[in-house]
Amino acid sequence: MIRIAFAGFRHSHILALYSAVKESTVAQLVGAYEADAATREKTARESGVVFTYESYEALLADETVDAVAIGDYYAIRGARVIEALKAGKQVISDKPLCTDQSEAEQIARLAREKGLCVYLMLDLRFDPKFGAVKRLVAEGAIGKLAQIRFGGQHPLLRDERPSWYFEEGKHGGTINDIAIHGIDAVRYLCGISPVRIVGARSWNAFAEDVPHFLDSGMLLLEMEEGVGLMADVSYASPDGMRYALPFYWEFELWGLSGMLRFGRNLDSVELYRKESDRVERIVPAPIGKTMLEDFVAAVRGEGDTVLTTEEVLSATEWALKIQAASEG
Repeated sequence: MIRIAFAGFRHSHILALYSAVKESTVAQLVGAYEADAATREKTARESGVVFTYESYEALLADETVDAVAIGDYYAIRGARVIEALKAGKQVISDKPLCTDQSEAEQIARLAREKGLCVYLMLDLRFDPKFGAVKRLVAEGAIGKLAQIRFGGQHPLLRDERPSWYFEEGKHGGTINDIAIHGIDAVRYLCGISPVRIVGARSWNAFAEDVPHFLDSGMLLLEMEEGVGLMADVSYASPDGMRYALPFYWEFELWGLSGMLRFGRNLDSVELYRKESDRVERIVPAPIGKTMLEDFVAAVRGEGDTVLTTEEVLSATEWALKIQAASEG
């Protein structure tokens, strides 16, 4: 049983993990900490989180804690992760892991030196449709891969986002925030990573009252094996549709023998073969384990995990590089 304590609830993504740990048979909830008083009061009232630590130092000093789950605002996460690793704790964090390249390098060094797990909540890997696509690519259903496109556009929901999103220095960039999901998914599905940034741009288009918040991000990458990738991860989706658009995490994989179209809000995987005039609709393939179960397996050093520490470190490194290039 892995004993987990939570540090930071300033992004709501962490609440899903908190609930999963409470109900888990492979992990145990030890306690929680939140530095911001308003967030602490709201989270306790609305989500039933019980806060048990007066400081992050107290959490890290607790010898009953095996792992720290981190959900604080983006720019503080790197420091939180580094302190946890120095204290000998395993780490599972909401994405992004950090917003600074030097922090990413320090996290990588500590994780490798101490043999500790660093895990991110990259949940696209656990979508059954993505499992089906991974199998189809491995079987050669579309032949040699040539091009990839994904759309990760989100609604801005200006009045619902945490206020720190729009405070200078706390967010760290839309590409680092969102594109890491897509880049990691491509590695999972196709077994290829970026090798060169061809182009990237971040700019302010929607949150006009906070011009420093670069809410739009596009990128063009050269991947391994000469594959081209382009993506848009802007906060551009109409608010009224929220996350229901078919384009939300929609992917296209184009190969020499056909193409695959799939996405978070599409009912099935569409396979178009080169020599056929029909679309094949592929049934999703469940992963067979939850993200929390996979994290526990990674901590225990069990083989064949869905996500590894090295994949987390690589995805983080590239997301930060692309973010920096987009602002150059």
